[in-house]
Amino acid sequence: MNWGAARESRYICICNVHSVVTTTRDLEFKIVVNNADLATPDGAPIAWALRRLGHPAQERINGPDLMLKYLAQAEQLGQTVFFYGSTESTLELLRANLMRQFPKLRIGGRYSPPFRPLTIQEDEEVVDMINRSGANVVFVGLGCPKQEKWMAEHRGRIQAVMIGVGAAFDYHSGVIKRAPLWWQRNGLEWLYRLGSEPRRLFKRYLVTNSLFVVGIMRQFIMAMLNRSSASEA
Repeated sequence: MNWGAARESRYICICNVHSVVTTTRDLEFKIVVNNADLATPDGAPIAWALRRLGHPAQERINGPDLMLKYLAQAEQLGQTVFFYGSTESTLELLRANLMRQFPKLRIGGRYSPPFRPLTIQEDEEVVDMINRSGANVVFVGLGCPKQEKWMAEHRGRIQAVMIGVGAAFDYHSGVIKRAPLWWQRNGLEWLYRLGSEPRRLFKRYLVTNSLFVVGIMRQFIMAMLNRSSASEA
């Protein structure tokens, strides 16, 4: 809220298991996440791991929930938002749904980029459009790792806080049904999504979840060995 009020050019990465694993396989993406102004743990496994690695109060902070909580505050304080990503039809549904929930919310604009890289001129026009909208916060829904790289490339050019929220546009527009609260609270939202889109997500979850488990077990073992060595010394 404070960064947005000052229209500071910053970006926030909301990291799920897929994001964390991708940082170990994509050096550019790792640098982007490490250089973010703020990175939050999206996904129960990451919050759980952090609590056991010395951060006992760490909660899960996911894109869709963070987005709604911010929008409620933005409506009260008169901050302006902009939506970048997804399709035009989804963005229109999103706008309509949000205006029902937050009738006084200031929506500065929206933009659905084409499924190709923008030209330099097109990109400059988009940056100018966002800045002229007076946006305090820009929600970016391009999917990982594209949205994080896009935000990093535009820090210093877009005068607003950029937040990569993944599938939040689809959820809040009603295009995709989100998992019930019980599934979310018990760390099973990924399983609900897998059941909804098995063909698209099966390979991704099989690979990334397995690599995450292996990586976090290695980290736990190293932490135990380090504590054991320290106690012996």
